[in-house]
Amino acid sequence: MQATLAELAALVEGKLVGDGNVIVEGAASLRDAQTGQITLIDGDDKNNQLKACPAAAVIAPKSFSPSGLPAILVDDVHRAFAIIILKFHPQRTTPRIGVSPLASVSPTAKIGENVDIHPFATIGDDVAIESGSTIHGGAHIMVGTRIGRDTTIFPGAVLYEDTVVGPRCTIHANAVLGAYGFGYGFADGRHVLSAQLGNVILEADVEIGACTTIDRGTYGPTVIGEGTKIDDHVMIAHNCRIGRHNMLCSQVGIAGSTTTGDYVVMAGQVGVRDHVHIGAKAVLGAMAGITNDVPDGSRMIGIPATPERDQKLKQAAFSKLPEMRRELKKLQRLAEKIAQKIGIEEGCHFSDENGEQEPDDRRAVA
Repeated sequence: MQATLAELAALVEGKLVGDGNVIVEGAASLRDAQTGQITLIDGDDKNNQLKACPAAAVIAPKSFSPSGLPAILVDDVHRAFAIIILKFHPQRTTPRIGVSPLASVSPTAKIGENVDIHPFATIGDDVAIESGSTIHGGAHIMVGTRIGRDTTIFPGAVLYEDTVVGPRCTIHANAVLGAYGFGYGFADGRHVLSAQLGNVILEADVEIGACTTIDRGTYGPTVIGEGTKIDDHVMIAHNCRIGRHNMLCSQVGIAGSTTTGDYVVMAGQVGVRDHVHIGAKAVLGAMAGITNDVPDGSRMIGIPATPERDQKLKQAAFSKLPEMRRELKKLQRLAEKIAQKIGIEEGCHFSDENGEQEPDDRRAVA
């Protein structure tokens, strides 16, 4: 497929700078772009990379000043570039198939209009799936689960009994919703599993990444709030209440009965202990270890996590320890010379603040 630069500018409603008759044969990032392709730049720090790139043209912000390379200037670089990518590589579409005869669907399940259930999916008793939803092959939807409209569940996902999924949700491959919580008592020398009588509820427009697990509540639900997006390999324990529009990155682990406000961000490998609250709009940096409640709007980093400014001051001081050690050794040597000059001999005793005698052991200090 080919297009002129002028055609692409019209497609994304951008400002054309340079020769609109340039032929573009594809689109790729700065790192991968080849001759004849269009690329993108989203900041001035990429200028040097752009100079070395063989691309035929560039999508750039309106503040960008092209220097010889034809350009399309737009308000939103990434949105415009995505539109152009889709022109050259349209997304694959799968025709609706309805309920495959190779799927196992309980006769008591209620299936809405335009629902696709692919081969080898399993739909249990009393499941309800609303219109427009898609259940891919190998997914297992257990008894009593409710799935809202226009939801997609990818292969291998497992929804335990009585899971509730809101409209327009996406559950990626091998995610598990509703597994037993890791709660045990101890009786007669054995670990005894606590009650597992709750379920998992996803509100509208939630996305669950591949291989993510969300445990059921003990007596009530574990809840994921509207619009929250959860990356791959995240673990959310029993009784948690995750707020609206949270962003949880890969390998986050949240212990039981933790709650979060709205618009919380947790970077990769954040660990949160049980029974704490993360305030609205808090940002937790990568690998932060959360041991206490986090106030609204806080930015926390480190193990254990502290406010970002405090942690940076600690790290700056820590980086100076080798220099401080060298200075300490110099001061020790200087103190020894001074002591020798004023006639203090090794082995003398000095009084501490309580008047007790303590041996002078400068050799141990050194």
